[in-house]
Amino acid sequence: MIKSNKQYYIHCQLTAISFFVLIFCSCNGNSDKKDNISEDSLQTDKKREFNMIAIPYQLTAPADRAAYLAAHYWDNFDFSDTVYCHMPEVTEQAFTNYIDIFPHTSFENVESSIKNILTSAEKEETGRMFRYFTDMYDKYLYDPNSPMRNEEYYIPVVEYIVNDSRASDVVKEKAKFDLEMLMKNRVGDKAANISYTLPSGRSDMLYNINSSYTLLYFYNPGCEACEEASYALMNSPVIKTMLKNGLTVFAFYPDKDLTEWKRYLPAFPSEWINCYDKNQDVTNKRLYDLKAIPAIYLLDRDKKVILKDTNVQQVEDYLRNANPVVFVD
Repeated sequence: MIKSNKQYYIHCQLTAISFFVLIFCSCNGNSDKKDNISEDSLQTDKKREFNMIAIPYQLTAPADRAAYLAAHYWDNFDFSDTVYCHMPEVTEQAFTNYIDIFPHTSFENVESSIKNILTSAEKEETGRMFRYFTDMYDKYLYDPNSPMRNEEYYIPVVEYIVNDSRASDVVKEKAKFDLEMLMKNRVGDKAANISYTLPSGRSDMLYNINSSYTLLYFYNPGCEACEEASYALMNSPVIKTMLKNGLTVFAFYPDKDLTEWKRYLPAFPSEWINCYDKNQDVTNKRLYDLKAIPAIYLLDRDKKVILKDTNVQQVEDYLRNANPVVFVD
C-alpha cells in the first residue's frame, strides 16, 4: 500500500480535532453574527472562505449538535462557484472537518447529508463541483491510504452515482463495480470462503478453521507496507497472547508467482497458517476487494466479519477489550 499524501492527511486530522474541540466543547458565541456582504464579494476576485454555520444555542447535547451539523454544514457554501474547486486549503479542509462529524451521528443522518450535498453540487452547470465533491469522498472515504477511510460511509456516494440519471455510462459502470466490491465481506456478514494451499501442497477451506477468532491477512512478500504489517503482527504481545487463546493467523498470498513467497516462508511464525491461492479464486472470482495490500480482516468463530480492511492496532484494541480475562495484569 503506497503511503501517499500522508502529511496532508495528518494535517487535516489535526485541524479536525481542533474543530471539534471548538464545536462540542465551547459556547455558541457567534450565533447572532451576520456576514457582511460588500460589493467586492460579488466580483471574480472576491475573498473566498468557508463560513461555518451557527449551531442553535438550544442544542446542547453533542449528539443533537452533530446531527444539526451533518444536516446544515454546507448551508453557507456557494456550490455554483467553481473557483472553490481550486482552493483545497479552504474547501478540502472544510470537507475533512465535515466527514469527521460522521462518527458522532447516526448512519441515517450521514446518508441523508451525503445525498443532499451531492444534489446541491450537481446543480452547478459545468459538472466541476459535482466531480470535485465525488473525488473528495473517494479520496477520504475510499482511498486505501486515507486514515479517514470508511467504506460504509462511501456506499451512499456510489449509490447516488449509480442512480443518477445525469451520470455518463462510463461513470456509472465504475460506480457499479465499486458498489459490488463495497458490498462484499461487510462487517457483520459472513466472510467469503477461501480455498487455500499450504507449502506441503495440502489444500483446505477457510470455513474449516476451528478458532474463536481468525485474523485473515492478505499480503505480498515484496510489498514494503506488507513487511511493516508482518513485523507488527509477529512482534505484537497481544497477537502472541491470543495465539494461545483462540486466535488463528491466516496469512494468505493471493498472487501467482510463488518464488518470493517460498523465500519468505522461514520468516513467518510456525503457529500461523501460511498459504497461497492455487486456483486464483480470490482474484478471478473477486471474492475480496484487494485494490491495496496488506489487507487485514478479523473474523469471529462463525467467520463473520468483526473488522474489515483494518490495521494491527485496531485488531489489538479489539482483542484486548473483548477478552479482558486473558489480559488481566
